[in-house]
Amino acid sequence: MTTAPYQNPGPTRQEVDALPGATLLEFGTGWCGWCQGAQPHIAAALQGHPGLRHLKVEDGPGRPLGRSYKVKLWPTLVVLKDGQEVARVVRPAGAEPISQALAMAVSPTL
Repeated sequence: MTTAPYQNPGPTRQEVDALPGATLLEFGTGWCGWCQGAQPHIAAALQGHPGLRHLKVEDGPGRPLGRSYKVKLWPTLVVLKDGQEVARVVRPAGAEPISQALAMAVSPTL
């Protein structure tokens, strides 16, 4: 299970935009029940992608990174490929939607 705490403060938007390769950017808080409930699903989806970068960023009012991604509900999972959003999953109810979103970042471009 993903037990790492949410980063506070997290990276800047400029740092995130510059990340190479595939990244799962997770917005939430440690006290959020939805976030806690999603952790097993996130961990299960990540098992198929051992080298994928996973950043957990604490979100809340006035947090610039979350606002730049227009995060409204927690957890919000933003999947990035070379700093660009390719998929988003909000309040996942299982691992499959997360796995499908991650596949969009790790599949080769045609």
